Amino acid sequence: MADSKQPRPTIAPRRAPRTQSARTAHAAASDAEKLPFDIEEVLRRVRHEVRSFADAAMFELAARGHGSLFEQLIACILSIRTLDEVSLPASLRLLGRARTPEALARLSPEEIDALIRPVTFHEGKAAQVHAIAMRTRDEFHGQLPADADVLQSFKGVGPKCAHLALGIACGHEVISVDIHVHRVTNRWGYVKASTPERTLAALEAVLPRPYWVELNRLLVPFGKHVCTGTRPKCSTCPVLPYCRQEGVTSHR
Repeated sequence: MADSKQPRPTIAPRRAPRTQSARTAHAAASDAEKLPFDIEEVLRRVRHEVRSFADAAMFELAARGHGSLFEQLIACILSIRTLDEVSLPASLRLLGRARTPEALARLSPEEIDALIRPVTFHEGKAAQVHAIAMRTRDEFHGQLPADADVLQSFKGVGPKCAHLALGIACGHEVISVDIHVHRVTNRWGYVKASTPERTLAALEAVLPRPYWVELNRLLVPFGKHVCTGTRPKCSTCPVLPYCRQEGVTSHR
């Protein structure tokens, strides 16, 4: 008689619980060692760190007497995709020749181009600057309105330039997000945003208003000299105890 017993089902051996990879465990340990993020203390440390560095170009321009809204807007256009070391002298040359809408409108785009030639995309910017000067003279009677929407209606002017010009020239509480502000605040873990535009919205939700204008002034030199795009100087950074070092794979 055949054996009527059914074979026992095979039971797979129980797997050991998954463990964190060395990289994940290291990241978790690093996060555990960080202090709770305190934006006031962080900016105090950044303020102290950048005191020996050159000021951001538009703030330096205002300190040299070119603080009107029109001058600041023109200077910001020249600064786009251009190093401060190049855009500041170009702005000083141009505004030294013609600092009002009326005077700048009298120059030809070719004359403007010759004055700003070292800046990136100088030919296109010369045409933009000339158009802004003419429209300011003709439509606004030589006086730019202190209105972000109006400023952004000019070709080539986005939120960054409009906000920075209004903040410096008019004292408006607005945040200007350039590549340095975007990179540094996301690297800190203070905000999490994929683009400068989204970083602007995120910062407006969390950053105390007294720091809205100063943020750009602080983080441009900080981003250029300390929290650089590649291999930031984490080992000597005064913000390291608070910084989550998001996206940092190599540092000095």
